[in-house]
Amino acid sequence: MATKKKTAEVREDAEQLDQTLDAQAELPEVDLADAAAGETVAAATSDETPVATDDDTSEANTEAPKTTKAGKRSAKSIREAEAEDERQAAKLEHAEHDDEPKPVRRSEPNPKNMHGKKFRAAAEKVEVGKAYDLSEALALAKDTATTKFDSSVQMHVNLSVDPRQADQMVRATVQLPHGTGKSLRVAVFADGKLADDAKAAGADIVGTDKLLADIEAGKLDFDMLIATPDKMATLGKVAKVLGPRGLMPNPKSGTVTPTPAKAVADAKGGKVEFRIDKQAIIHQVIGRVSFTQAQLDENAQAFISAILKAKPAAAKGTYVKAMALSTAMGPGIKIDAAVVTAAVSGKK
Repeated sequence: MATKKKTAEVREDAEQLDQTLDAQAELPEVDLADAAAGETVAAATSDETPVATDDDTSEANTEAPKTTKAGKRSAKSIREAEAEDERQAAKLEHAEHDDEPKPVRRSEPNPKNMHGKKFRAAAEKVEVGKAYDLSEALALAKDTATTKFDSSVQMHVNLSVDPRQADQMVRATVQLPHGTGKSLRVAVFADGKLADDAKAAGADIVGTDKLLADIEAGKLDFDMLIATPDKMATLGKVAKVLGPRGLMPNPKSGTVTPTPAKAVADAKGGKVEFRIDKQAIIHQVIGRVSFTQAQLDENAQAFISAILKAKPAAAKGTYVKAMALSTAMGPGIKIDAAVVTAAVSGKK
């Protein structure tokens, strides 16, 4: 029985093998070279990467914005996108206006923050823009003095000259009838009898060698220096010390003279020197608040008359452009220059 079973199994295996061989025989024959070439082409085709063109890029840029996984944009993302669009639009609008000139913003000072209560109260008494007569301006100057000490009364005159031109320089002296109210310290650089006469006339300091040594050491205890012509060569050694301080003797100012005693008397009596500054303005003290109005008026008229006499030949047009009056730490008071100069010129 066992032998029959084995024989049956062998027969079945043989029949299956025959069927397999018959099936393989029926398949078409394939060339191995052609098969290899086909596999290479397929591999090359699968490895190629597509190149994006400009049209593809533009189409990609115009695609709708990405959405959430659910297919809808959240409210927050919509708000952020709208805000970004507004920022970009504002940026473009700002860039368009960059070429336009921007207006210049100038902040004007506030007088209330620059002065104290006393000054503001005094300034309210002066009418803005009004040009006062000389007598009215002097009375108003005395009324607007705000200091506890005896303030000086100053006059400021603006001239239509060019101080850079030598032929338009204005420099002179004037004898104020009532002085300036300031005690002047006068030094005289002389010797011999002239020095004795100057000392008798009221000079505070008189000498030569000792005075020269003090000047070289920077010890300048005087407000005016008067010298005789023969001593000017000696004073040239200290010109760099005296010149910047306006103390160098000058024949035009009357401080170089063969009669120093008379120069001392004039200086003590109220003779002052004035000169124009770089802004074509002359500043001069004409008295004190304690002076009477009549004394201030006489000093002011003498000062204006001296300015008119010192008019350069090269000056053209209106000589005196403007005038103003003020006290120390007090408000400025505008004066009618045309009326005052005409009045003073008529009295000359």
